[in-house]
Amino acid sequence: MVAKKGTKADAGIIGKVCMMPVEGLKGYERNPRKNAGAVRAVAASIRDFGFKVPIVVERDGTIIAGHTRLLAAKQLELAEVPVVVADDLSPTQAQAFRIADNKTAELAEWDMGLLKMELAELDLADVDMRLYGFEGAELDTLLDIGDALTGEDDDEEDDIGSYVGDEKERTFSTFNLDAWDEGRCSGWYQMPTLEACHFVPDDLVRFNYIKDIVAKGRTEEYSKGVHFYTDDYLFERIWREPEPHIERIKRFSCALTPDFSLYMDYPMALKIWNVYRSRLIGQMMQDAGIKVIPTLQWAEPETFEFCFDGIEPGGVVAISTVGKAVNEEGKPVWRAGVEAALERLRPEAVVVFGARCDYEFGDVPVVRIKPDRGFGR
Repeated sequence: MVAKKGTKADAGIIGKVCMMPVEGLKGYERNPRKNAGAVRAVAASIRDFGFKVPIVVERDGTIIAGHTRLLAAKQLELAEVPVVVADDLSPTQAQAFRIADNKTAELAEWDMGLLKMELAELDLADVDMRLYGFEGAELDTLLDIGDALTGEDDDEEDDIGSYVGDEKERTFSTFNLDAWDEGRCSGWYQMPTLEACHFVPDDLVRFNYIKDIVAKGRTEEYSKGVHFYTDDYLFERIWREPEPHIERIKRFSCALTPDFSLYMDYPMALKIWNVYRSRLIGQMMQDAGIKVIPTLQWAEPETFEFCFDGIEPGGVVAISTVGKAVNEEGKPVWRAGVEAALERLRPEAVVVFGARCDYEFGDVPVVRIKPDRGFGR
């Protein structure tokens, strides 16, 4: 049942969930809860999962509980939303419920162990939890990203009598050293080498969508290539456990190498490490029979000494324009890197992912691909 636009709730819908026009609802003027910081996350939740929790209102449409959901609905430009009319409450009870609803939410705490398990099972395959209020660093901690760098595992106690060979084997597994071949690397930092790729995809899909695509049998998506132009935590798992993800990627037309971040304020050692990881995963994908397009990564000019090592000249390469290419502060660094790459790699073509920028690639053919659904939200 839907209440008429701009009218009070009909007596027949008291206590029931019904749809009401957004413009017929109004916030409580003295609402003591500051909602602005949560609106974006709530809007993302409503957009991705639907409006599952109705707004509680008085008969005249004044909100008792759900101010943030109303603001989110307006942000999403929804015409109507589900509501429950709590006409059985007295004005005093409505006022008390309004306060209690906000306060009781503060009393709950996370069971961090169970939260870790839930997030791990999600595998973040097609859900970006940052959209719902989690911070990137918070997720990194919860998912134990970084353990591969330290060799630590909070769930395992040290076995004093353990065999040294077992520890060495675990180290090899942690750093994917079984996949590294000294005879297939180049440069001072022994970057794994990639053979030139001569394939150009028509479209790309985010790595963290492919598990869902495969699970749901959406074979029409297999003609696309796989890209890693997302936040690192969404694809760190391919480094921690390459084989199952590479098996999935084999279904698609090609793959770009992981775009592990090279932020300017990172220590140089971490920049070298992230280029190395990208090349090694790329080499593993090529060994699995996947067409692999190198994702070009660089930061300040000092990184040019190693950031293009391991890429065979004359093939197709990929570059993102998201961020630095259109950012006035980052443009000089981005342009310098592109020029260095073109001079050294002499690519057959460049796949440019992101918004069009004013850079001219000269005689090099350019294939522009717009960001896919959900990118950059």
